[in-house]
Amino acid sequence: MISKISKLGCLCFILTLPRMALSQRADSAYTQKISSFIIPTVFLSYGLVSLGRHNFIRSLDLTTKDELQEDHPIFAMHADNYMQYAPAVAVYALNFAGLKGRHSLADATGIYLITEGIMGGTVYGLKKDVHRLRPDHSAYTSFPSGHTANAFASAEFLYQEYKDISPWYGYAGYTVATATGVLRLYNNRHWISDVVAGAGFGILSAKAAYFIYPKLKKWIMGGGKQQYSLVPTYQLHTYGFAFNETF
Repeated sequence: MISKISKLGCLCFILTLPRMALSQRADSAYTQKISSFIIPTVFLSYGLVSLGRHNFIRSLDLTTKDELQEDHPIFAMHADNYMQYAPAVAVYALNFAGLKGRHSLADATGIYLITEGIMGGTVYGLKKDVHRLRPDHSAYTSFPSGHTANAFASAEFLYQEYKDISPWYGYAGYTVATATGVLRLYNNRHWISDVVAGAGFGILSAKAAYFIYPKLKKWIMGGGKQQYSLVPTYQLHTYGFAFNETF
């Protein structure tokens, strides 16, 4: 049987894959964008597979929980409640310290709000739909881990803002996010698959926000030279409206 130390070591290795990938160079910008979605998609898929009743991933959930509780039955450290926000707070701290990131503070805030909106909507919607019981039997809101999703969304946010300055900011953010996920296990609040899936949701939410924000901002600001008009029409004895876009 795989020892609990080996299991947690594997989990830490898995969750630090995004951090390790920060230093990898792609052959092209397009390849880099595509490859950056592979790891969080694998994380998400891992979690979804665990929802099946009988498979190796679900068995790993159960045996790891039993082993952790056997050795640490009264473990209670709730730093994870605060650590989940630490990478995002770091973005603001660095800005106030004079180290500017990729975007202005206003734009970065907009991106982070969209990230949180996407992450919160998907994660907490799934919690209700999946209805998985937490390992401590406290509620049916186990899958996926919201704390872990928030931590990894924040870590990706920190990485994106400061990757052009130093990759070490990304390393630090993902280290804190990984520690958050591990604490969720030790506190008996989540299964391993909840944590891994949460990491996937968090990273993908941040990546989606960076894709959406510039388009949303352009639309809100009027799209530069783009102009839209809604004009009445009359064709075939029918009144209506026509939507026109000009550049």
